[in-house]
Amino acid sequence: MKKIALICAAAAAMVLLSSAKKDDKNMTKENGVYVINTTELGKGVDGYVGPTPLKVYIRKNKIEKIEFLPNQETPKYWNACKKHMQNKWDGMKVSEAKTAEVDGRTGATFSSDAVKKNVKLAIEYYEKNK
Repeated sequence: MKKIALICAAAAAMVLLSSAKKDDKNMTKENGVYVINTTELGKGVDGYVGPTPLKVYIRKNKIEKIEFLPNQETPKYWNACKKHMQNKWDGMKVSEAKTAEVDGRTGATFSSDAVKKNVKLAIEYYEKNK
């Protein structure tokens, strides 16, 4: 009798483990803030030199901040882009940010365009998976 109960318990545990959602490497939730990482989402989104991943922080359907992650862009242009664009989405509702026309940094057009595309990818992912 004990063997049957043990086998049933083990089978139930296996079912629960196999049906659990896999870790989402694109989005996490920390203290009520969704953090969307575009490293994988934006693999094909290149600046001048290569991918330009970001982390987009969203709380209560508003963007709190954008974090620029390490990349291979030319530091002079990337830093200018970052300085110009870092706070453009702060406090913006997700619904507004989807269609916002954010100005890029003159002289860093490829990097600016990549940032805008990554933000939109993050918003799309958030809306589909929150």
